[in-house]
Amino acid sequence: MAFLHHLAHLYTLATLYTVVSSTVIVGSRVIGIPTIPFTKTDDDRTYPISYLKSVIVDSAYSSWTDSSGDNLNPASLHEFAGVFFADFYDIWGFDNISQLEAPKPQPHSVFLSIEEHSTWQYASGEPSPEGYSLEITTGGITIRGSSPRGVWWGTRSLLHLALLSGGNLPIGKSVDVPGWKVRGMMLDVGRHYYPSQFISDLCGYMSFFKQNTLQLHLSDNLYNNVKRYSREQSLSLYARFRLWSDADEVKGLNNFKNESYTKDDWASMEVSCRQRGVTIIPEIEAPGHALPIVQWKPELGLSTDLSLLNISHPDTIPTMKTIWGTFLGWFDSKVVHIGADEYTGDVGDYNKFVNAMADFLHTNGSKDVRIWGTFPPKPDYENIYNNVSIQHWEYFEDNPLFDYIQNNYSVVNSDDTFYVVNKWSGSYPQKVNIAKTFHGDPVTGGPWQPNIFDTNNATNNPPRSSSAVLGAIAPLWNDYGPNASTYSEAYYAWREGIPALADKQWGGNLLTEEFMASFPVLHSAVPGIDLERRLTSKTSIIVKYDVESWTPERAGPQNEMAISDLSGNGIDALTNCKIITSDRVIAVTSNCSIGTPLLSKGRDYALTLRLYTPEQGVKDVTIISGKDSSLMLTPNITLFAAGNYYRLNATIPRETWFDLSIIGRGERTFASIKEVDVRDPIVEAKDVSGRDEIEFLAVLGINGESLVWAPIAIEAPVTKIGGDGWEGAFAGMILSSDAG
Repeated sequence: MAFLHHLAHLYTLATLYTVVSSTVIVGSRVIGIPTIPFTKTDDDRTYPISYLKSVIVDSAYSSWTDSSGDNLNPASLHEFAGVFFADFYDIWGFDNISQLEAPKPQPHSVFLSIEEHSTWQYASGEPSPEGYSLEITTGGITIRGSSPRGVWWGTRSLLHLALLSGGNLPIGKSVDVPGWKVRGMMLDVGRHYYPSQFISDLCGYMSFFKQNTLQLHLSDNLYNNVKRYSREQSLSLYARFRLWSDADEVKGLNNFKNESYTKDDWASMEVSCRQRGVTIIPEIEAPGHALPIVQWKPELGLSTDLSLLNISHPDTIPTMKTIWGTFLGWFDSKVVHIGADEYTGDVGDYNKFVNAMADFLHTNGSKDVRIWGTFPPKPDYENIYNNVSIQHWEYFEDNPLFDYIQNNYSVVNSDDTFYVVNKWSGSYPQKVNIAKTFHGDPVTGGPWQPNIFDTNNATNNPPRSSSAVLGAIAPLWNDYGPNASTYSEAYYAWREGIPALADKQWGGNLLTEEFMASFPVLHSAVPGIDLERRLTSKTSIIVKYDVESWTPERAGPQNEMAISDLSGNGIDALTNCKIITSDRVIAVTSNCSIGTPLLSKGRDYALTLRLYTPEQGVKDVTIISGKDSSLMLTPNITLFAAGNYYRLNATIPRETWFDLSIIGRGERTFASIKEVDVRDPIVEAKDVSGRDEIEFLAVLGINGESLVWAPIAIEAPVTKIGGDGWEGAFAGMILSSDAG
């Protein structure tokens, strides 16, 4: 964000900062997210964050890493310090702070060190490598952790405290430790691809609120409705495996490289996430939800449902070992997830499958295995090994306390209380039920925590101190496939849910009203990510170009013409197109384009383009493109986003000037068209009288039985006009943050 960007947020939230800073400490805790235990030692003085001169890594521990966590290749104290230093600048913009290594603190430094032989413990009483102490004096700040990860979480607390106090830190000390080892989210990337940068940014968002686990559900299919689908239809149903390898052993398993993660992609995601304290847990789903594998090798499908593997087939388990063997070396996580969800075949075969895979993964990769709860142990079964951890999600599948914990299994709480199904569902919400995080305890009506599997019946819940409760992961499912949503809609489904859950997963006790006060302040300053595609501006008009913008002077490296931004924000464009002298408009051909320095504009915008298109037919051309979307003619007006086309039942006029507006209003996206005189002033879309809007909609197929039309939120494309087939004339553009 840098300093000016942050000042803009401070200005818009000035009143809220005043309210929060006056109540930043309630009792003996800071109302951060999660809450932070804090004891003030001086009621009269504060420490201004602007006094800081350096971030110092204790030279005795700079190369230390945490070998006790879930990551085989964890970040060192030095790496964490570097990211913290960058985050500090991103939020506050101070350029007079240095980063160095030294054996002891210096005046007005943030000193990062390790406390050996610490006594921090999880709720279970087990030693925790994630505890830390944060001490603020009038001379500087010291953070000590039981490991580098503990120090990292301490830096998050420092940033929260600085933001919530308006930069004037209270004098005192915090000693803090999470209650549970596993704290995070699960994203279904099998039925909807997400770019690697999105995954990295998501880790950054989670980490800011001290979550440490992102489970990626890497393979799945749309529901195989065997009552309606023929064998041929099942074998052509949308099903994807998201890892890409050129190895001959898995050739044909994945035929969609452009929507997959290569080894380099995976490594990049793991590095960026682990540097923020987050471990990625890979999940390859089988023997249920296994249509990607059956479409590759149809002989492995169960005859009654091709989305299930026939485990008794002699090639099924060897095939799964081949798949895992191909990709196992990619994964830094000590835990891998083999799915094993919703299998309706023979339970004996199922248990044999899980144990065979657990043996293989332990022998060949020293990996611990996790599965979804499906067939609880029984005396007459050859049961699943006790060292396989269970991810509980629904009581019709298992009772985690009586079926698993009391039979010596470890369990992750993914009860569907906090499930999200993206865009539409007949059963689940489209956003996290954050009210339950504040009122999910069936005994007290108070905060939910990971040991609470059943929010209605307390007898189904183990004690908070149970060592069998590993923690909690809240999933987001893309049940209705890739065209149901854009990439950013997954983030918005979790926007408030991640911090609300993170507080309780850590062991915090934030109240509803406290969350509502602190979240906007903290959210406005999350460092190092760009999930909302924000653009700052002096007024509601972010960019304005019209016929007064073009100048004859050449300004670019390729001798392009400069196009001046008339908004006052200085966002000038360049073009290699030519001016039509008679009207002073720009002639756009397939061989030229207009380029802005912008990439994308997130929710709440109005983008208006003044255009002219000749009579000849137009099909499959791009008018304007950006990082997240493109505005196209196919020949209907179309937005292309997240690999999908969203078409209107409308076209553009020919041989006349018109204003084409795209309006992003919250979770919905609209277009409007109005014929104009090229000499008329170009104005914001909201100021155009008599303007009709048409809504872009996603069409969801519901299990082969019905269709649902749902709103779609698409970012504005603002990078390049023309250059991709469209030919016509351009006379101006306005991008506004006022969607009307």
